[in-house]
Amino acid sequence: KDWRVQWGVGDFGFHIVSLANYKQVNAEPRDNDWAELREAQAMAARALPQCGIAMAIDIGDAADIHPRNKRDVGHRLALCALALTYGKKVEWSGPWYTSMHITDKAIRLTFDHAQSGLRAMGDKLTGFAIAGEDRKFVWADAVIDGTTILVSSPAVPKPVAVRYGWDANPVCNLFNNDNLPAVPFRTDDWPGITAQGVRT
Repeated sequence: KDWRVQWGVGDFGFHIVSLANYKQVNAEPRDNDWAELREAQAMAARALPQCGIAMAIDIGDAADIHPRNKRDVGHRLALCALALTYGKKVEWSGPWYTSMHITDKAIRLTFDHAQSGLRAMGDKLTGFAIAGEDRKFVWADAVIDGTTILVSSPAVPKPVAVRYGWDANPVCNLFNNDNLPAVPFRTDDWPGITAQGVRT
């Protein structure tokens, strides 16, 4: 907002590159400051006019904070600009979580940017974790059901929250049929642990 005010040319297009996957893959779900920063980027993109977000969660490099694949990032930024800045009718985002509904022992998730359909880039969906009221997340089974996803785990008979792609380098593979990766998300707003070990 400040840059738009300072430059005095109105709500010009402003498109964000979400943090790429980086660092080691963790075996278990956890709180993570990189995941929270990705969430903040997505919140800004959703709240501000003519502001898109290009996901790089699938094209990073665990050993390089500045991954070399700029072509796919540029393509995804171009889609944001074409749709949001220039008004072209193109899909510019992967699936974006909108709501959840608890059904028996599972949670059903709905998404924007899923009109073309949802798919796993691989044999089955990965990157989903689920928790009950104890707030302890475990890896979950996730199944595509039309334009929704049903998430569950035998270890969590009464689920209350789901997270997806919630780490610095998550193994996650939800896409829409426009070949755009889903925006990582959480359905909870529970306090987390920062990289310095401080509870937020």
